[in-house]
Amino acid sequence: MSAASLHPAPTMDEFRTQLRRHGLKATRQRLAVHEVMMRLLHASADMVRDALVEKGASVTVASVYNILSQLADLHIYGRRLSATNKMFFDVNTFKHIHLYDRENHTFRDLTDDELSTLVSQHLKRRKFKGYSIEDIDIQIIARPTRKSKIL
Repeated sequence: MSAASLHPAPTMDEFRTQLRRHGLKATRQRLAVHEVMMRLLHASADMVRDALVEKGASVTVASVYNILSQLADLHIYGRRLSATNKMFFDVNTFKHIHLYDRENHTFRDLTDDELSTLVSQHLKRRKFKGYSIEDIDIQIIARPTRKSKIL
């Protein structure tokens, strides 16, 4: 079972509630961006803008990036950095592992509670001088096999 089916992206109603909780209005642009993100799950600002333009919207990449960044700053979305240093945004903020396809520059959510628990327990026993662990973010970097070029 995939992580997305276990923890679906926030519905539009849940998204509106999250915005209200942070004192933001549910503007047409924010709602349109979230609608696209619910479908894409992991996307860059230009990917979201392209999807919006396909639907007839007139919006700039900068506007979309600002919306996505604001949502990530508020922890409504997450951030993922690709190998090409392109910022991707993640609509799912539940605890999960990412599988990053280095060739196609795509992300996939994975749920492996056993691995997450092992890593977390191991790191809790470790001391990092001058630091305390705030969070653990596991990203597996992979290349597609010849059989499947896209995740």
